[in-house]
Amino acid sequence: MDAELSALLRSWEWRFVIIASVGLSCSVYVNGFTRIRNLRSRGESRGVVGLVPYWRLLSYVFGLLCIVIALLSPVEVLSGQLFFMHMIQHMLLVMCAPPLLLLSNPFPVLLWGLPVKVRNLVAGLFVGKSWLRQLLKRYAGPGMSWIMFVIVYIGWHDPILYEAALSSRVVHDIEHMSFFLASMLFWWHVTCAAPRVHQNLVYGRRITYLLVTVPVNMITGVVITFSREPIYEYYVKIQRPWSLTVMQDQMIGGIIMWIPGSMMLIVAIIVLVVRMMSSDERNNTQRLNQI
Repeated sequence: MDAELSALLRSWEWRFVIIASVGLSCSVYVNGFTRIRNLRSRGESRGVVGLVPYWRLLSYVFGLLCIVIALLSPVEVLSGQLFFMHMIQHMLLVMCAPPLLLLSNPFPVLLWGLPVKVRNLVAGLFVGKSWLRQLLKRYAGPGMSWIMFVIVYIGWHDPILYEAALSSRVVHDIEHMSFFLASMLFWWHVTCAAPRVHQNLVYGRRITYLLVTVPVNMITGVVITFSREPIYEYYVKIQRPWSLTVMQDQMIGGIIMWIPGSMMLIVAIIVLVVRMMSSDERNNTQRLNQI
């Protein structure tokens, strides 16, 4: 193996805050998962066992793994040298980790993983007229979440903001945090995961919600891919591995955003269409059985 590549592959970022956050999140989820599964074995399920089939546990773990790869692996190290690696990092934080985490329906499972007093305190923030529930209800609806997602996702690709993130660790962390939080709000309405503060979108609206996002992602990727000059001066001034030119690097990064990024949205649309058709078929069957 090339010495340079070997050194890069061994370059991991050991950041305590990220490691501790991911480790704590994983341990609380596994604890909650185990507690709920144990309720069934004692015949005390109280309707919660259906929340945690094993595929949800795997989904949560893979979601956390995407975060680890994005922020701690050589992807993080190389993102400061290669534009296309930075795009891979963004795809992991925007299109992979959030939907995987939300498909695991994490809220009730994490609650069960907490000590009783903490569980009651956290649960109280999402019931009745609590300030957090009212805040989410007012400012995190489907429309507002979509607007925030687009502003954050596209806004950080502005050359000034993008280069500010590359030049400052603090700004870079803010970029990643805003990407992740905006994406969690966006995918929350697609997956309809708990807590259900808003009325669930019907399948048709969820599909439309995703469909109007595809062009936003696609156009941005196409613009970057076919740009005839470097968009980000930062990458002009640094030395890149593997003898990639600035324009080759930029084109690959644009393609990653354009095609894999759009494909994640399209895959979600296909899944929703299949589920909508299955739901309609079940409803029709039930009506026929009642005749």
